Amino acid sequence: MNLFKPKNTILQYPGGQTVTWLEQGADANGEFLIVEHILTRSGAVNGPHWHPILSETFSIEQGRIRFKVDGKETVLGPGGKVTIFPGQVHQFWNESADPLIMIHEIRPPGLHWHMFSLMHKLESEGKLSRKGIPRNPLWIGLAWEAMDGYMAGPPIPVQKIVFGSLARLAKALGYKI
Repeated sequence: MNLFKPKNTILQYPGGQTVTWLEQGADANGEFLIVEHILTRSGAVNGPHWHPILSETFSIEQGRIRFKVDGKETVLGPGGKVTIFPGQVHQFWNESADPLIMIHEIRPPGLHWHMFSLMHKLESEGKLSRKGIPRNPLWIGLAWEAMDGYMAGPPIPVQKIVFGSLARLAKALGYKI
């Protein structure tokens, strides 16, 4: 097991959102990373995507969130929990007027903490569009690589060629989180 502990365990985004590193380890079910999200903006949190290997469990502590998993929508409030398994296309929206607080468990952790750190860096530096998408295609490539999965829609080979090439070029040019 390759345990990684970041220098900064709380990512405070300019918009008020936070991602807090809570725990990483391994148990009988394998390696995991647990983070807490506090979302202050309502609306879409991400676009439809899926992961070939990892699963994610979201436990809602405060607020309301709408999940769409393989086309089925569910709204959860405090005490609600959903697990997304490998291969399931998913997306979610913060339905709360007040902050949404949820615990997010990722198994195996993959590069998820790097993705949160990268998006934090880009938002802090004003390098994201209003929709939260990196303005520079090289950052898009690195964000795609760190999501440990694929966007729903575009064929996988196209994503690997386009976004994978952008990620490799970004690294070759010295882009870092």
